[in-house]
Amino acid sequence: MSAVRILAALLAGFSIQCSAAPFAVQLGDARVVLDAPPGFSDTLQTGSPRLQELSESLTSASNRILLFAISDADLRRFQVGDSLELRRYMIVVTGRGMERERLSDSAFRELAGESARSLGPVPGVTDYVEHLDSRPPGATSLLADLRKDADAVSVLQGMRAKGNSFFSRSQYFLSTTSLVLVRGKALSLSVHTRYDDPADLEWIRLTTTRWIDELKRMNAR
Repeated sequence: MSAVRILAALLAGFSIQCSAAPFAVQLGDARVVLDAPPGFSDTLQTGSPRLQELSESLTSASNRILLFAISDADLRRFQVGDSLELRRYMIVVTGRGMERERLSDSAFRELAGESARSLGPVPGVTDYVEHLDSRPPGATSLLADLRKDADAVSVLQGMRAKGNSFFSRSQYFLSTTSLVLVRGKALSLSVHTRYDDPADLEWIRLTTTRWIDELKRMNAR
């Protein structure tokens, strides 16, 4: 490895340590504290136009992106000029039109109910690969409810992508979408992972639940 790449790697590690800490965003009259789960770093603080463009491609233009986190390993790759793997990533957004509104508990429940109805009924399947194989490639499918609290709802979804050639197998992806009421603001949390084995399913379930609990804890004060 050249001296330049060694220095870049050292600086990348230093940058990750600096960025892996809670930070605050102002939403109307509320100051909301955010943080990425362990092993992930928010990319918005890097100021990279490339990562900003990538995050914007993942959500509607009507949303304000509050956090876009990639794995620490991917951030190191990016900072030394290597390609991102993006096997796992996560994003937090809030609707620009609702940014300055303070939602009551009842208004949040109504919003959560509307979101749930738009997704349709849970199919009640347990073999997610078989279910995704029955769906068209690229179609996102609701798989399960993960959480139904007064201030947080979360669902598991999946998608199948066809292989690049006739002989290559399909790829599977899981995501969770969570709507969380934090200091009167509705935040949408999304976690994504490639689905290669049951460990990926367990990871996304645990990560989503723990992340919701941690964000609620940080903003309880």
